[in-house]
Formats: sequence, C-alpha cells, structure tokens
Amino acid sequence: MYTFRKDVHPNGGNSLYTDKNRQAYEGRVSSVYRDRTGPSYQVSLLCACLFLHNCILSTSNRAFSWRRVLLNDASARVSGEVPGEPVISKRSGLLYEKRLIERHISEYGKCPITGEPLTMDDVVPVETGKIVKPRTVQTASIPGMLGMFQNEWDGLMLSNFALEQQLHTARQELSHALYQHDAACRVIARLRKERDEARSLLAQAERQTPMFTSEAVTANASVLSNGKRAAKDDDLGQPGKRVRPGISASIITELTDCNAALSQQRKKRQVPPTLAPIDALERYTQLSSHPLHRTSKPGILSIDIQYSKDIIATGGADATAVIFDRPSGQIASALSGHSKKVTSVKFVAEGEFFLTGSADKTVRVWQGSEDGNYDCRHILKDHTAEVQAVTVHATNNYFVTASLDNTWCFYDLSSGLCLTQVADTSKTDGYTSAAFHPDGLILGTGTSEAVVKIWDVKSQANVAKFEGHVGPVTAISFSENGYFLATAAHDSVKLWDLRKLKNFRTLNLYDSDTPTNSVEFDHSGSYLGISGSDIRVYQVGSVKADWNCIKTLPDLSGTGRATCVKFGPESKYIAVGSMDHNLRIFGLPEDGAPLES
Repeated sequence: MYTFRKDVHPNGGNSLYTDKNRQAYEGRVSSVYRDRTGPSYQVSLLCACLFLHNCILSTSNRAFSWRRVLLNDASARVSGEVPGEPVISKRSGLLYEKRLIERHISEYGKCPITGEPLTMDDVVPVETGKIVKPRTVQTASIPGMLGMFQNEWDGLMLSNFALEQQLHTARQELSHALYQHDAACRVIARLRKERDEARSLLAQAERQTPMFTSEAVTANASVLSNGKRAAKDDDLGQPGKRVRPGISASIITELTDCNAALSQQRKKRQVPPTLAPIDALERYTQLSSHPLHRTSKPGILSIDIQYSKDIIATGGADATAVIFDRPSGQIASALSGHSKKVTSVKFVAEGEFFLTGSADKTVRVWQGSEDGNYDCRHILKDHTAEVQAVTVHATNNYFVTASLDNTWCFYDLSSGLCLTQVADTSKTDGYTSAAFHPDGLILGTGTSEAVVKIWDVKSQANVAKFEGHVGPVTAISFSENGYFLATAAHDSVKLWDLRKLKNFRTLNLYDSDTPTNSVEFDHSGSYLGISGSDIRVYQVGSVKADWNCIKTLPDLSGTGRATCVKFGPESKYIAVGSMDHNLRIFGLPEDGAPLES
C-alpha cells in the first residue's frame, strides 16, 4: 500500500484524528471511567469502540480515494486508464502501465512524456491493491439494465437471422451438389453400359472374322454374268437366328480321330492301383470346410476339379466363380463379371482355360496366368435364356453350352466362335444339363420336361431319347468305360445301358419332396456319387450286378440340400457344395491330422 506524506494528506499531517474528534473521544472515555461499576459501563465501552472503528474507516476511505486519484492522474498520460500493474520512473517520478512502458522502451528507448533516455532498470514496480472499476451508468439502474438487455437481445436476433440465411444458402448448395452427383452417376452408368456393349460387339466381331472371310470368298464366286451377286439362302437364315459357319469337315475328322484313339486306349486301360479302395471310402469324414462365397446370397451350384493341379472351381449364387487351391487351403482367384448366379463351371484339362455359364444368358471364357489370376478372354451371348450347363470335348479344343432357350451351342475354344447352334423344334422345353461322352462323338442333354436326349455331334441329330423321369433332369454323367449313363431328376437316379438304350436300374434314394441334385462318376468309373439331402457313394457294378452304397455322408450345411459332388484325383477326397457358402472336403484323415467337427 502507498504511504502518505504530510504534504499530500488532506489534513496536512499523518494523524488519524482531528482536534475535534480527539476532544469528543476523550469526553466519552472520561464519562465512562467515572462509573465503571454500573451496567452502562459496558454499553458505553462498546459505543466508544464503534466510534473509533468508524473514524478509522472514514480515514482509510479518504486515503484510498486519494490513492486512486493519484493513479488515475499518472496513467492518464499514456493509456487513460487505471494501471493494472503500475511502475514508476526513477528519473521523472511518472507512473506507467508496465506492459505499455516495456513496449515503448523496447521500440524507442526513451520516456514517452519527457523524451529522456529510459531503460527498464530505471523503472520501479509499485505495490498496490486490487483496483475495482466502477460500474457503468447503464448498469447502475434497472431501466439502464433493461435497455442493455434489449440491445443484446436485438443483436442476438440479428445474428440468429443471419445464421438462418446462411443455413438456407448451404442447404440450397447441398441440394444442388447432390443433384449434380446423381446426374453424374446416371451418366457414368450409361457410359459404362455403352462401353460394355461396345466391347461385346467388338468381341463378337473378332469371333466372327473367320466366318466373314469365308462368306466373302463365297460371295466373290457367286457373281453372275451381269455383275450382280445372287442372294444365297444361307445369308438370310431363320428370322432372329444368326448365320453359323457350321462344323467343318476338318473338325469332324479331328473329332473322329480323337474318338478312335480314346476307344483304343480304353480297351487297354486298367483301374489305377493308387485309386482309393472301398474300405478307405467307408471311413471318409469331413476334413475341412471353406467359406468361399458371400453369405448374402449363399449357395454353391457347380463344382469342377483340375486334376493336374488339384485346384477346385465353384460357381455360386452370388454371381462369382472361385478358384480354390486345395493343398494350400487358400483362394487362388475370385472371378466376377456375371450379373446373375453361376450355374456351371468347367476346367479345360489341358491349358489354362476355364469356362463359366450363368443365368445372365452368357458364357465367359477365362484364361489363367502364371500368377494364378484369370482374365476374361470372351463373353459369349449366343443364348437368349439362362445357360444351365457347360461341357468340354475330349480334344480340349471345343465345348458345348446348353440353355433354357431350347438350344445347345458348339464352340471353338481358342476363338470363342459359335460354330453351330442346334435347336430342337419338336418341343419348347429347355435344356437343364449336358455332358460329352468320353469318346467325344455323343452328347447327352437333360431337359426341363424330364427327357434325356442323345445327340450325334457330327450330324447334330437327335439319335435317342430316354424317358421315365419326373421333373427336370438336373444332372447327367457318362461312365469312363462309355457303357453307362447316370441321370438325376426330382424323383430318382436312373442308370442307362447305352449299348441297348434302356434303363436297367433306378435308385430311389429320397422321398418325393427331396430332389436329387447331382450325379457324378469318378474319373476311373469305379464309383458313383449322388447328392440330395445327403451325399451317397456307390460302387459301380454292371447291368446285372448290384450297385452297392458303400458310404453315406451327411449334409453338414444345415440346409438339407447338397447341390453338387465331385471326386478328387484317384478318389482321394470328395468335394461337396451345398446351399450355404461353404465348400466341404470329405476324405480319409492323415495320421495325426485333426478332424473338423
């Protein structure tokens, strides 16, 4: 606190009492001391103490008022305000705000009032109490405070209105941006569609290049004497049907030679000694389960195995095909491109080609690379309904697709060119399954009208029909020796003798509400696998000998629908697909290997 000198005290000295106050105080004290025994003594003493306290407070208030006046007068020279942290100059005796005089000295190095040189060493801090600033006039009365609140409310309303305007503008800009984004997405979708159509047309043009070349040669030879070309009947074709080059004589020769070679080899072929024996199959159990497809659209509809590499392909209801490396237990590649479920998958035994058929009416030809990935080489759009089956010829140069549009197509694998498209005009039912005979000159197809048709590939003529099933024929399979044909439908599995063209055995496995989904001979022709509500393995017999069921595997998917079954190399394992998204491997566990429950 400040100490006051006599020349600045309002009374001219440092005494706390005036003469008048002293006389009054002494009179009160003398009167009290006259009667110290009475009860009024204590009251008088208390009054004297209160009087002394009031005198001290009055004197302190006057001293504080003088100190505030001094501070205001001193600081008004620089900031015009009472200093919060006052300092005083040793040279001039002037009072300053510390932060202001420090900045001024650092910039100019002299006193802001006198102009004399000044450093921070010449400035001494002054100790003072807390300065309480008086309230403004507006807050000194209730009307003033109401006016101040009204002004603040008006400012708040104006600010809120400005914020609402900004929000409305931001909403308009956001709506416009969303509209532009939606329009851009539609444009991108349209451009992608046009791009895909252009790619399809380009691929189709590339596939038909050999056909156009042969037609051009024929056209040049058909010029008349007057210089005009005669119209050929083949150029017109059937309404809505494309002109096909047909199966040429060279291709027929190739198919015939392949048939002769395979027939000769089959006579000398023996059952491989490494084939899994019957007692091993009787002990088969689930070895592993692999979730290959999405759970949003579960279901494995087709399975194929490439024996040379021991890789498994699955086609799913999620419109994807998955290449699975069984030895490593890893997915080698996932092939997407179809827009609907993949109904059939097929490896080409020799080479890196892989085929997929889909309910989107297309067939895709994929080619594998060294890194394990597959690239789509051709997209075939010759069918007008769902493609239900794909089967590869024994030459590995040609393949056939069967569709619900009541046609089957014969393709050249390398070019993807449809050489011929065969339609059976007798009925309007579509094809639900197809398979080549092991020798390659016979094609078997199953229809949605429970009929099995046998075709001569060279002439594309229907040479036999097998009837007797109930419901669509879901699968057909030829035995390796070429004598037997197994067909599956809603009612049962039927075995046909191709030498006498008659049914010699019917396997009624399930009740009337449970269809048989798949039937498959193993590669040696020793076992027959059937899938429905479970998986059953039969020992292949003969026309007269019994076909014994040697193993029944449960459907562990919980769906009650095992959709496809395939034997592994030498029947060392069995791959099963169901209506869940898992591929299951059944086999004989190795010594010490854990079993999957």
